[in-house]
Amino acid sequence: MKKYIILIPIYNDRESLTKLIENINSEINDLNSEISIIVINDASSHQIIDQYQNTENINSIEIINMRENKGHARCIASGLKYIFEKKEFDYVIPMDGDGEDRPEEIKEFIKFAEQSKDQSIIGERTKRSESLFFKFCYQFHKFLTLSFTGQSIKFGNFTCLSKSTVEKMLNEKATWNSFSGSLKKTEKNLLSIPSIRGTRYFGPSKMSFFNLLKHSLSIISVFRKTVLIRSALFIVLYILLIKSNASIITSLPLVLLLVMIYSISNLALRENLEDFNKSLENIHNIDKIK
Repeated sequence: MKKYIILIPIYNDRESLTKLIENINSEINDLNSEISIIVINDASSHQIIDQYQNTENINSIEIINMRENKGHARCIASGLKYIFEKKEFDYVIPMDGDGEDRPEEIKEFIKFAEQSKDQSIIGERTKRSESLFFKFCYQFHKFLTLSFTGQSIKFGNFTCLSKSTVEKMLNEKATWNSFSGSLKKTEKNLLSIPSIRGTRYFGPSKMSFFNLLKHSLSIISVFRKTVLIRSALFIVLYILLIKSNASIITSLPLVLLLVMIYSISNLALRENLEDFNKSLENIHNIDKIK
């Protein structure tokens, strides 16, 4: 029997976490696998532990409480490190705690994992439930990432990672900055299942346009060598194109590009393997719920 650990980063979403755990429990009732849940509490400002009524199908539940808030990507990275060093497992399934990663799809991940040979699986997003404006922003995010890196990244945190993949990601400093960028960089042979983005259980989405832009640039920064090569080629070709008609207006694309490169370079500084390796020192305490 294979062992799966569901990794959930959380910040203040107590109601969502409670509903998610109960929904996971109901969705895995007919699976012949050992499934546990580890929640990484990213230094929430209020209590996130609740009374979990239905957990009979879940092997164990732990909430790892962090001292300092480090952000979503680093929260997941710390969780992967904790699981790899402290737990026995075959696969880790990271998923958001707000309901947008649907518990119904966990069974599909496990079905594929049972048939695969130590391969990791991504949830390739085929449909989204957000507003039209956010869908437009998300398409812009994908276009931006593809243009700068040549990489088509159609997945987020909701994946099913083999133990060998987790080990590779722990040795990649980009994991400390961008989960999806690091996974795309470290694993070339990824399986995929179609994934429908769900709706939040409670409250509005925390992902604004600027947060999504920062997310895009964090992914792009993982592939910064490719970015620099592509940017240099674009600059040379664009200067040749406008040299006879140069003006402030025609120079704007170059200015925007330089601003983007500067932002990407700053985000790349967040990749710090030493801090990543010390991330478990940020654990304040552990609540063993089950």
